Amino acid sequence: MDWKTLFLSPEGRIGRQAFWIGWLVLLGVNMALGWLPVIGAVISLATIYSSVCIHSKRLHDMGQTGWWQVLPWVLGPVLIMGSALSIGVLPAIAALTSGEPEIAALTALGGFFVSCFIAFAIWLAFTLWVGCSLGQPRDNKYGPPPPNTTAVAL
Repeated sequence: MDWKTLFLSPEGRIGRQAFWIGWLVLLGVNMALGWLPVIGAVISLATIYSSVCIHSKRLHDMGQTGWWQVLPWVLGPVLIMGSALSIGVLPAIAALTSGEPEIAALTALGGFFVSCFIAFAIWLAFTLWVGCSLGQPRDNKYGPPPPNTTAVAL
């Protein structure tokens, strides 16, 4: 498998080594793009497709559908947005009911940090599951197994 296929095609299967190489390359690219204020953010959004491609192929190697990667993409933001909304809502409710808005604000802020931690834990657990699980040794509906040699050719 070449670099173009690794990063631009969600079809087929890749092994654990190719997945981690692709994941580390995307991490490095995104870290480098973080130094460029606006254009870096725009290009960083384009790397999401490459991430979807490598995760899909790795899930295919495990005999799973690539749609499993929707879970961390949906659960993380839902948790964070819900808790972010509670930062404004809980103190407002406490103020309207003659409660302690400061305590409610601190509670909501604590809930926000817990939600961020849970979202990160979901993402980390998913990445480790995809990157460390064994692939199916035989052909499956997504194609033949990847070769055992270095799967990314220059």
